Amino acid sequence: MAGKEIAVKKHVVRLSAEERAKLTDFIGSGKRSAQFLTKARILLKADVSNAGEGWSDGKIAEALDTSVANVERTRRQLVEEGFEAVLIRKYNPKCARPRIFDGAAEAKLIALACGPAPAGYAQMDSVPARRKGRRTEDRGKASDNTIGRTLKKTFSNRISNSNG
Repeated sequence: MAGKEIAVKKHVVRLSAEERAKLTDFIGSGKRSAQFLTKARILLKADVSNAGEGWSDGKIAEALDTSVANVERTRRQLVEEGFEAVLIRKYNPKCARPRIFDGAAEAKLIALACGPAPAGYAQMDSVPARRKGRRTEDRGKASDNTIGRTLKKTFSNRISNSNG
């Protein structure tokens, strides 16, 4: 261990042979985002076990063209949350855009589109369906495109592919 730079760290990375092999395969496949590949490389460089390199955070950050804070966060996540948590994207409900049409509102829109055509129309096509769909209380801020996509995915092509 003469060539390893080991500083006193709160979050020390010690990988098993199985974890190292998994990270190496993970990097070799190259089928994940750059963020996860960088995390995998950080863990391999930070590993202080016999098979690891045990680099300092500064040296890892310089070699992988990332920040020291990113290296520290990756170490901390491994120690606090476990190996699998580092390589899985966390779900953040605040980032996901809320759906405009939930099941009930979508059902109302479909029922409206399947119903009789309004006065002045031979059949219910996308224009009156969208006009009525915009007037429903449940829909929030639905655009014509949103209404058209909803009808297209749940309904026949007659409505969604009509003019308008």
